[in-house]
Amino acid sequence: MSVGRTKLYLLDTNDFANTAAHRGITSELYGGDAEMRLKQEIVLGIGGWRLLRAVGLDPEVCHLNEGHAAFAVLERARSYMQDHSTSFDLATNITRAGNLFTTHTAVAAGFDRFDPELIRRYLGHYAKDELSISIDQLLAMGRQDSANALEPFNMAFLAVRGSGQINGVSKLHGKVSRHIFQPLFPRWPMEEVPIGSVTNGIHVPTWDSAAADALWTTVAGKKRWRGDRAKEDDVRQLTDSQLWDMRMEGRRALVNQLRKRCAGQLASEGGIPSDAEFIFDENVLTLGFARRFATYKRPNLLLHDPERLVRLLSNPQRSVQLILAGKAHPQDLPGQILIKQWKDFIRRPDVRGRVAFLTDYDMLLAQELVQGIDLWINTPQRPWEACGTSGMKVLVNGGLNLSELDGWWVEAYTPEVGWAIGDGREHGDDPAWDATEAEALYALLEQKVIPEFYERENNALPAKWLGRIRESMARLTSEFSATRAIREYTESHYLLAASGYSERAATDSALGISLLQWQQKLAQSWSTVHFGNVDVETQDRQYLFRVQVLSGDFNSEELRVEIYADQIAGGVPIIQAVTASGTSAEAGVLNFTAQVPANRPLNEYTARIIPRHANASVPLEAGQIIWQH
Repeated sequence: MSVGRTKLYLLDTNDFANTAAHRGITSELYGGDAEMRLKQEIVLGIGGWRLLRAVGLDPEVCHLNEGHAAFAVLERARSYMQDHSTSFDLATNITRAGNLFTTHTAVAAGFDRFDPELIRRYLGHYAKDELSISIDQLLAMGRQDSANALEPFNMAFLAVRGSGQINGVSKLHGKVSRHIFQPLFPRWPMEEVPIGSVTNGIHVPTWDSAAADALWTTVAGKKRWRGDRAKEDDVRQLTDSQLWDMRMEGRRALVNQLRKRCAGQLASEGGIPSDAEFIFDENVLTLGFARRFATYKRPNLLLHDPERLVRLLSNPQRSVQLILAGKAHPQDLPGQILIKQWKDFIRRPDVRGRVAFLTDYDMLLAQELVQGIDLWINTPQRPWEACGTSGMKVLVNGGLNLSELDGWWVEAYTPEVGWAIGDGREHGDDPAWDATEAEALYALLEQKVIPEFYERENNALPAKWLGRIRESMARLTSEFSATRAIREYTESHYLLAASGYSERAATDSALGISLLQWQQKLAQSWSTVHFGNVDVETQDRQYLFRVQVLSGDFNSEELRVEIYADQIAGGVPIIQAVTASGTSAEAGVLNFTAQVPANRPLNEYTARIIPRHANASVPLEAGQIIWQH
């Protein structure tokens, strides 16, 4: 099918040509056991790449969205082997450069892992007959310790080893991911684990209301989401009246839809549908919380003190109404309990008509919510919100955010555009910290958010609130849009991946062969490299390092010597390359010199040796490293 100008191919095993067992593989996303999950990921990765080949596509760039599709790196290598009569190792070296892996997982336990025997059963023939490698070689690509026969096969590890670039989905998530994957790069500092980040963005036209679209068109034109970003100064031209009219229209539409949905829910539950006619008020501050209900998202942080929440909602001078929506994973019993707690709270007579929980949460309901909600609340346990995009969707409609300093909000938050809870640090599963943040959430709502919404001046409009909306729309809407994200992926990743793959494949895979030979040499001879004498003297407030390297089988072009010092107080590490100063009269001895500022104690600096190749990504493709003792 076509989605705009893009072709979308969907994989479905429900075909009469398949056996009954195979026809059900794609019938349910979260159903079944580990064996069913493995079958689905074989269909997605291997079947997906074969589909592209079948329709005549041979893309230079393959973007793996999470580890579920990681088997595509194997199938892409197999296709290259078939087309160019190469070995699996060479094909992997060449195609890796064209693969990009985006991880979305914030905890190592979230990666798909499979029992080795399951991999042997389903991929043993594939490894032997189609990749021409042993199943143990395949298993090693998905293990931290390739020699550990009991270690499960990790799909994320396979994706890392089969890709030339890796990124998380926010700056904070990039840092979290470097920590998660550090075991794959032993002895390397966490800051140098080769994982960057591209913060997610949302497709703005999918989520804007008709009123918001008209307003943005007035100040930024029809093509604002297709090319250059809307200019901040253009958005700042919007008057208070224009912004307020848009917000009133969005809230009014939401309340009308809410009443219809609640009437349907009441009817299905044996209630009286007409009771929904008078719930909520289109003139009242409306809070929203909608997402998958999971314990790490802490959807019940607002329920920490139910009586205080009741007082907040039922203040006759400054009324507040709250809409919740979401689902829990079918197997997530704790998440289902969280939903039940909210439903029990909603039945209280003192909050009747002020709180609603909407069932059947889907994209249509999400559109209704983000177009009408005044304040979007997000309360994850940092740093488990890899990015989060629900709060981005309210931006175009003039909605504001009150969120934990996690995911995208770490990058977006300033006091002018919304509110934040948390101290920017991790506290684990500490109930005392949950209580602290619940108190901060209540206090912000009572002392800042609600008073600001109802603070009306001579024109009866909340000028400070509208000023915050104006800044949020101007600063954040374009920045957290799919237009920006796609541009960033293209400029920083896709073009690099395409050129890297093409260069390695050119001239009968000449560069790919060179890289493979270099890696094989490293595997066989790296143990021959050692430090010799390392001398340091201080000259003119500089440390002068003279480093001697016993280079074994390597020359100065194949080794890089650096002076390293750990980062201090959130800064970046010091990494100073050392310049070759000629070979020693003694064979196999290389001399290097470097100068670094003497503004830190000498014992904080360490020399190290790493492999060097002009076209290789180190440490992603060569993780060897030697530290001066």
